[in-house]
Amino acid sequence: MECSWSVAFGLALGLMLLLEGVIPLLFPRRWRDTVNRIIQLSDGQIRFLGMIALVCGLAILVLVNFYS
Repeated sequence: MECSWSVAFGLALGLMLLLEGVIPLLFPRRWRDTVNRIIQLSDGQIRFLGMIALVCGLAILVLVNFYS
């Protein structure tokens, strides 16, 4: 099944927003507490978390592409 990049990007963005909206919807207090803890982190710690998220996302994309 062929899919254009714009369609794939739109689907990925929609799925990301859907998944990111579940936690604040179901657990607003815990989500707020977590965001407050993140605010307390240093720039270096936040960059490290961003790098870990990037590497995990890249690994998922590679695995999905490899097995599809």
